[in-house]
Amino acid sequence: MSFHELLAKVAKGPKASKDLTWDECRQAMKALVEGEATPTQVGAFLIAMRFKTESVTELAALTAAARQYVPPLAVSRDLALVDVPTYAGKQDTFHAIVAAAIVAAAAGTAVVMHGYDGIPGRPGAAGVLKALGIPVEATPKLVAEEVNRRGFAYLDIGLYHPPLYRFLEMRQELGVRNVFHPIARLLNPARAPVQIVGLSHPPYFEKTAEALRMLGTPRALIIRGVEGDPELSASMVTRVLELRDERIMPLGVAPKDFGLGFVPSREMAGFPPDQRNKEAELLRRILQNRVQGGPKVWVLMNAAMLLYAAGKGDSLAACFPVARAAVEGGAAARKLEELAHTPVAA
Repeated sequence: MSFHELLAKVAKGPKASKDLTWDECRQAMKALVEGEATPTQVGAFLIAMRFKTESVTELAALTAAARQYVPPLAVSRDLALVDVPTYAGKQDTFHAIVAAAIVAAAAGTAVVMHGYDGIPGRPGAAGVLKALGIPVEATPKLVAEEVNRRGFAYLDIGLYHPPLYRFLEMRQELGVRNVFHPIARLLNPARAPVQIVGLSHPPYFEKTAEALRMLGTPRALIIRGVEGDPELSASMVTRVLELRDERIMPLGVAPKDFGLGFVPSREMAGFPPDQRNKEAELLRRILQNRVQGGPKVWVLMNAAMLLYAAGKGDSLAACFPVARAAVEGGAAARKLEELAHTPVAA
């Protein structure tokens, strides 16, 4: 089918529009990425898909097609590797997942964090990582090397997958998100056996789990995360879907699952966009075990979640003491020091 015909299929309106097949999705991605579609057709396709909403097959097929345009990161298969996409940005809370990933790395889990920092008014993880001294503009080759050596690195999606980044940037022109935003979350640049996906849009919750299953993901946690990031909340029950061995199981995760009480939401509060250094200092102090109470609890909960997903324990509760020991024993502070001295040169 021509792109004109593919566009017509998805854009006929709420009653007449039809979902694309797996092969038609591959054709559509080729036209979008390789410039066969005109700018007008690209915009029309993205808006039509937003109004129609992607089917499970479309989401999986478009993600699989997007993966074909760039090679996976050369990360060792021997690592307990977890993929952590951070694309939502923050307005009200600090980036607990950043500190949690460093704690998890200190406790033996390897983390590839990737993201996009282009949503106005919603700073992403890159800014606070940079303020911590951790490289955020490393080439894909360097990112793979750092994960292999040190167990953590951040990958700028624009440096890894320029075509996908270009479509993410179209949010500024179109005014709304498009199909490439969920694709970016599912991209899994290192093809990690474990994916942690945070979402804020309810319609994508079950759909994302089913798409990951269709893509053959061995294990995943799909999280109705804090502000859309892959974070468990410390102040309320978090809805989670666990994909494991092709089975999808619903979970409701609360602090009591870690033997804790609820944390007041004010203790999860973040900083204005122009105060990344203050947020970085908070995360540094947590990793150095110089902060107690709610902020530390929130980070440890999410570190335990990463450890659990990576198979470092049979339950969230079993992984919490491992995360706490990494902070209180100094391993997390040492890991931060190690990561902050990572060279940026290729």
